[in-house]
Amino acid sequence: MLRTQSLFLTGIILLTTFFGCRPADEEYQQQIRERIDQYEEVVLTTDLSWLSEQERQMIPILISAADIVDEIFWMQSYGSGEQLMEFMTDPYARQYALINYGPWGRLEGHTPFYPGFDDKPLGANFYPPDMEREEFNKWEDADKRSPYTMIRRTGDGSLVSIPYADAFSSQNKEIKRLLQKAAQLSEYEPFAYYLEQLGQALLTDFYRDSDLAWMQMKENNIDLVLRPMDTGEDRKFGHKAAHSAYIVVKDHAWSSKLERFVSMVPALQARLPVPDRYKQEVPGDDSDLYVYDAIYYAGHCNAGPKIIALHLPHDPEIQQKAGTRSMQLRNVMEAKFDEILQPIGNMMIHEDQRNYVSFDAFFHLTAFHEIAGGLGISNRVTGEGTVRDALREYHGIIDATVSDLMALYLITQLKEMGEFSEEDLKQAYVTSFASVMRSSRFGTAGAHGTAGMIRFNFFAREEAFARCQETNTYLVDFDKMKAAVEKAVEKLLIIQGDGNYSAAKEMIQRDGAMSETLQQDIERINRENIPVDVIFQQGLRYLDLD
Repeated sequence: MLRTQSLFLTGIILLTTFFGCRPADEEYQQQIRERIDQYEEVVLTTDLSWLSEQERQMIPILISAADIVDEIFWMQSYGSGEQLMEFMTDPYARQYALINYGPWGRLEGHTPFYPGFDDKPLGANFYPPDMEREEFNKWEDADKRSPYTMIRRTGDGSLVSIPYADAFSSQNKEIKRLLQKAAQLSEYEPFAYYLEQLGQALLTDFYRDSDLAWMQMKENNIDLVLRPMDTGEDRKFGHKAAHSAYIVVKDHAWSSKLERFVSMVPALQARLPVPDRYKQEVPGDDSDLYVYDAIYYAGHCNAGPKIIALHLPHDPEIQQKAGTRSMQLRNVMEAKFDEILQPIGNMMIHEDQRNYVSFDAFFHLTAFHEIAGGLGISNRVTGEGTVRDALREYHGIIDATVSDLMALYLITQLKEMGEFSEEDLKQAYVTSFASVMRSSRFGTAGAHGTAGMIRFNFFAREEAFARCQETNTYLVDFDKMKAAVEKAVEKLLIIQGDGNYSAAKEMIQRDGAMSETLQQDIERINRENIPVDVIFQQGLRYLDLD
């Protein structure tokens, strides 16, 4: 077994080889500043005055735990962040590296922005940089596809799987200590129990008990999501889960507005436009839909474009036993709408439909995107394993595309059920289309950017929108959009249920690329200096905890 401290030698390059290649010219700095300017700085804060004294005392402890998660994710994404900062002499390059957790631009297809680096390895730092897919596939190891292992080479060059519990042993122990300290302050016993279970999960890589404990919490004001979750950082296989941490405060008023939709989840599952065998997985009865204000991001969720909602847990067994929880991060959502989506709508949507771009529609689309994560299919209808394992590296993109389209489908169904008006539905269609422009600016480096392109190209073939040549703006055809959404949801759910790897690959290769027309429109948006995404000013200095 390799020693933990030897696991993460940067490996991708030898820094000392490039000490003479340090950019300092004004042209380079201008290029990096322009890349930084793609992000709008937003202060991540909310009113904490209504929390109890014990709850307010917990927040700095939870932030300390999240900071350790940040350290872990650096190792998963790149290697030693401290070494990279020492190597980079340009202050703007350092700033951009902190945004991207490495020397590669996430909005630029993971290409390097600093001399001496090649494109980011598809497997990030989860795998040895010289490991090819064929070697991995031939290697016989029971844990190689586990979401919770790092793959490394031993002294003789062979591969070895190292559990996260061992690879990050010292960090996990410190996080557990901090979670226990926070648990002692908690006045809400289910939250204290969850923190205890989460600390133990980090030491064992077994998260089902902590996931169940998390789902059993209903009345907590503060919430913490801290664990390896999303597999999008692993672009080589889509196996490895990257560490993230969110600290959020519940908005009880907004949460109550969404409560009525929770009981409708089983009925919505039954209305999916696929044969019965593709909708046999009945969600748990205890699914939740809550609204929060975020006060801290760390790790993978803080890298590049920011997540505005979560749908957890991912484990299908826990979903069927305890349901799911959709978490809408309202303050981050509002920042993205005000700074990005509304300006794009004003520019790209025809004036006859511009008033349909609304925050309420954006909020509901995001909510139902997350609800969609608990619907549909997790296991192949043939009984031959999970959809994730069958679709492998294409799972993340297909899953994101399904969730985006199913959000529109669910709102359409709720309109037919009398929960939304015709006006609400039109707002959803137009706001969703404007959001395609927003997510397409992420390019193909992330699943959500590619998912946006798939939607755009599919809608184009179905003539669900028209482009006005005189004004270079778009009009949505509401009837054709409704039909296109249903057709796309049906196609994608069947691909998932069948575990059809080749069909998923074909769809992504055909529709995942940006069309020339869309590229020209994105360039026009960029020339208007509309931000691509947000970055946070966050931490104790921005929270009134005195």
